[in-house]
Parts: sequence; C-alpha cells; structure tokens
Amino acid sequence: MEKIKIAMMSMTHGHTRKYYDVLKNNPKLEWIAVATANDEVKEIFLNSVQGIPCYDSEEEMLDAHPEIEAVVLASENSEHLRQVKLCAERGIDVLSMKIPTFDMDEYAEMQKVVRDSGIVLQIELELHYNPVVIRMKELIENKVFGEMDAFNATNITLSPVWAFPWQGVPELSYGRRVPIKEGHEKFRGGALCDHPHIFDMIREVTNSEFDVIFAKVAPNIRHDIEEEDMLAVVGRMKNGVVFSLDPSWSRAEHRLKVPGPGWEVAPKRMEVNIVIHGDEGSTFVDCFGPNTYHNGSPDNAYIVQYTYFDEWVGLVDEFVENIRTRRAPKINLDWHKNTIIAMNAVYESIATGKAVKL
Repeated sequence: MEKIKIAMMSMTHGHTRKYYDVLKNNPKLEWIAVATANDEVKEIFLNSVQGIPCYDSEEEMLDAHPEIEAVVLASENSEHLRQVKLCAERGIDVLSMKIPTFDMDEYAEMQKVVRDSGIVLQIELELHYNPVVIRMKELIENKVFGEMDAFNATNITLSPVWAFPWQGVPELSYGRRVPIKEGHEKFRGGALCDHPHIFDMIREVTNSEFDVIFAKVAPNIRHDIEEEDMLAVVGRMKNGVVFSLDPSWSRAEHRLKVPGPGWEVAPKRMEVNIVIHGDEGSTFVDCFGPNTYHNGSPDNAYIVQYTYFDEWVGLVDEFVENIRTRRAPKINLDWHKNTIIAMNAVYESIATGKAVKL
C-alpha cells in the first residue's frame, strides 16, 4: 500500500508531540510538512524534529506541497471549522482533535462540509485503541460480568494551560465566553473540554445514549485560570445504566512551558480508570498501566513513564485504512455529536443546578 502523504497544522494542541514518533516511524505514512500557528510552537517543533519542512502559513504549506493527502488538525477548538473548510476545498482528509466544536450550528456546518466534499474526517479519540480498553470491551461483550448496571470513570490530568495557553482562553477552548453559572467567576472551557473520552466510552460500551445528566463544579484548585478545573457528573443512560464521571484537572503540576519529566507534583500526570459493575461481577480498569515509576531524584518529583503509543499507532492505522478504502470512520462527526451534546448538557446542569433530560 502506498504511503499516505500527511501534514500537521497549528501544533498548539496538547497531543501534538505524541504524533512526532508516529508520523516519523509509521511505515504507512510519509510526513511531508507542518504549518505552525506562532513563533513559540515553531521553535519548539524545530528543536524537536529535524528534516520536516515548517511553514508559518497553512495556505503556503498546502500550495508548496500539493501532494499532501491528509492533515492532522493539532489546533485550538475554535480553529477547527475554518481548517476543515480549508482542507475540504482541496480534497484533503482530516484527523481532527477531540472537540470539533461546542457550537452545534458550527457542528452542523462542519457535517455538511464533510458530506458535500466527500473527505474523510476522523475524530481523535485514542482511548478506543488502548489495549487495556480493547480487552475490557471484549469482557463486556462476552457478558463476563453479566448485564452492566453501573459505569464509573475518571479522566483526571494535569492542566495543559501552561504549555498550551489557548486551553485557558474560553473563546478558544469553548468557543465563546460563557460563565459557569450566574455570578460565578469562572467560564466554560476548562477540564471538561479536555476530557471527552469517558463520555464517548460509556456510549461505546453500553451501546446506549445519555438520558439524564446532573453535574456540579467544585472550587478551582488553580485560582489564576479563568475556567473550571474540578467537576463531577452523574446520571443515567437510556438503557438504565447509571454512571459517575470525573473529568477534572485534579492533578497539580509544575508550570512548565514544555511538558516533560519534572512536570508532576502529584504522582501521575494522568489517570483514566474505569469501573464496570454487572449483576454477576465487577472489574477495575487502569487504562494507562502498566507504567514505569522513578523517584525523580534529585528534584524529588515522582515521575511516571506511560505506555502511550500503542493507542496512537492503532488510531493512525485505522485513519490510513479509512482513507485508502474511502470508508467512513467509526468515530466520525455523526457518531461524536451525541458526546458533544452530553458535554454541553453538563455545563447546562451546572448553570441551572438541575438535572438535564436529553
């Protein structure tokens, strides 16, 4: 199979650096170029990767390399619609970061652009390709725990705001400036916007949709950012499964401009843990273990090395297959829409103090 000629845009998203090894080493890809959004991310990229042409303008990159077939949109959420239109005009397939947009009118416009142009647009939700999660789904499908009664999940991390400042700007993360609730000093666009994975995964494993959602926001542990960093969500799926979800930035971090060893104040950078309860048993799933641990001397910062790249390889392999066979991705805009609707319902519940019926 001929290699996919691929590029990246913006380079401002927290997942950007996870693609460096995959795009360089995946034998199914030929990494053509990048376009960076500003001088700061350009410098970081040029210090990290050699031999890949770097442009200041997306149009300049695409004009210089008409051979580009696909693009990874590693950009702020507010840029996605514009960039999808740019790619669609040139027939370029897209791997989009995990939040296409929170504005449902924009979302519908994006769906139309993709449908009319015929491009492949796949949403990056890498948890689907995690080997531990794949095993969990096999056990659920085989009814090892009987019929599922309850789903509990945490998706808790450090805050990426210090390394990727746009994630601390409500207009760029959520898309507009909306207070969490009347009289509240914080705005939508924080931890919830960074953590759609568990909202997506419960839909996947229950084969059901959200029915009722109730959410509360906690006082921030980061008082100097404008958005929420701690919240909790409970509710029920349409098939009766009850759930509790914690999509918080509850890990404290050293505020480094480039994430790396020494960023951790808490023991782990991130945890995605899922507990499944069935009428015949339960299981606890640590989605990012096993890990390698180090005491962090001489700075006494406890360091964890994760086994990230298994899921990124699977995600990109599927993207390649979707492009070559012109197959609609499983995680496409139509599938992902109900996840975004549910996340907006979380904000609505926080604002009103009431449960939201979907």
